[in-house]
Amino acid sequence: MNSASPDPTDGAISDATPDLAAFRQTFRRHAAGVAIVTAQREDGTPVGFTATSLASLAAVPPLATFNMALSASSWPAIAETDRVVIHTLGVRNREVAQTLSGDNSQRFVGDHWYRGPHGLPVIKDTTAWMVGRIIERVQVHQSAVVIVQIEQGGLGEDDAPLVYHERTYWRPGTPV
Repeated sequence: MNSASPDPTDGAISDATPDLAAFRQTFRRHAAGVAIVTAQREDGTPVGFTATSLASLAAVPPLATFNMALSASSWPAIAETDRVVIHTLGVRNREVAQTLSGDNSQRFVGDHWYRGPHGLPVIKDTTAWMVGRIIERVQVHQSAVVIVQIEQGGLGEDDAPLVYHERTYWRPGTPV
């Protein structure tokens, strides 16, 4: 990836080394909805993290995916568990998003969560939550794509979606 604009008349595929700074900046500029994924370790300890990679994979059966680094503090639990809870967030959830993206020893300190189905940690007051069974983990380099079949869930109170863009949480603006 080069930081310069491509020449539309040039049909050649570049084999130049990608500009990693430009690659990172590209995804900082790409706004994404914010979700929280929670699970528990074998000893019952809750784990969780914020994710901007949540996507719907299929409606029938209901499948969702998210990506994460194998170096993430939550990866060992996600690698071992069979179920997770996926939460979608509204702007009212900005503080809990910051908490779940911070120090992993502090993510479940407080009353912002409860034990839900299968004893899994459920974050309170989100716009929606879904319990799912992990059906596949695909490791790619130092990351993983996790595929989840949704089994149950619930809708919370509607809210403007929480969006992450340029390393900052945002409320969407005016429609265009």
